[in-house]
Amino acid sequence: MRITRLILGLSAAATFFVAACGTTEEPTSGAATASTAGPVTVVDSRGKEVRLPGPAKRVAATEWNAVEHLLSLGVAPVGVSDIKGYGQWVSAEKLDGTAKDIGTRGEPSLDALGSLGPDLVIVTDSVTEGALEQIEAKVPVIVIKGGAAQDPIAGMYANLDTIAKATGTEAKAAQLKSAFEQKLTAGRAEVGKLGAAGQKVAFSDAYVTSGSVSIRPYTQGALVSAVFGRLGLESAWTMAGDPAYGLAQADVEGLTQLPDVRFWYIANNAEGDPYQQELAGNAIWRNLPFVKSGKVHRFPDSLWMFGGPKSMEQFVDAAIGALKG
Repeated sequence: MRITRLILGLSAAATFFVAACGTTEEPTSGAATASTAGPVTVVDSRGKEVRLPGPAKRVAATEWNAVEHLLSLGVAPVGVSDIKGYGQWVSAEKLDGTAKDIGTRGEPSLDALGSLGPDLVIVTDSVTEGALEQIEAKVPVIVIKGGAAQDPIAGMYANLDTIAKATGTEAKAAQLKSAFEQKLTAGRAEVGKLGAAGQKVAFSDAYVTSGSVSIRPYTQGALVSAVFGRLGLESAWTMAGDPAYGLAQADVEGLTQLPDVRFWYIANNAEGDPYQQELAGNAIWRNLPFVKSGKVHRFPDSLWMFGGPKSMEQFVDAAIGALKG
């Protein structure tokens, strides 16, 4: 579940495209074809110009935000990292079963990628530069940001626009952004009607390491928290998050710094719920003010916290549902 670094071994990169030679598989994406559109130049998150002979048709993506963007734009990716995990954590845009699994998000299988003969690979900005250079010698690679804590929603839009330009789907991207803005406006009005404007929310997830529960606060710089902010809700977290995702670290003792706020969190039955399981009998947890007052709310499964407009629309609905509940 946790965001991982994309590690591409340099020794393996040399063999990346061997299996792709002579591939005859037909494109499956919904992007425009090179025969109907001219060359495309995209400036990615590095500031690098990536030139394509036409809108990309066969696209592989290593991170789920890029996968969701592609699907939202009507482009079926030919390769996706950790397809099983995507199905467990992302429900806003479902895969149609045609994509091939290219391994983990942290270490995709270079042989699997090469066998697909992609004309574009989308990675996040954690890819190692040496491997990236070797891949780019054979196929265009677009790098997008995993997160942008200074302005998370703008960062999400920037990633969407970059992928849309590369695949010739700019009009669809504009529709997605407009629909999301309308969703935020309607959601903010609903929060006002519920008398919840200005209320503080502490959103987090948690995981277990060596028997200890690690809590991950989504601070003011997190994408989900930015969405809540647009709804008129304030983040209750006072600590700073990391510069990419706006994520911080805490333990159950650290939660004692929170007053009687709304405590919202996300978990997944596939990986368990540390709050309901490991912390159920913890005296510190049971005596927290928001636990005692019944303000703890678990969001529905399979809402991707680092996704695109469609996932964030789900968070708008989940927030309104939590306020009504």
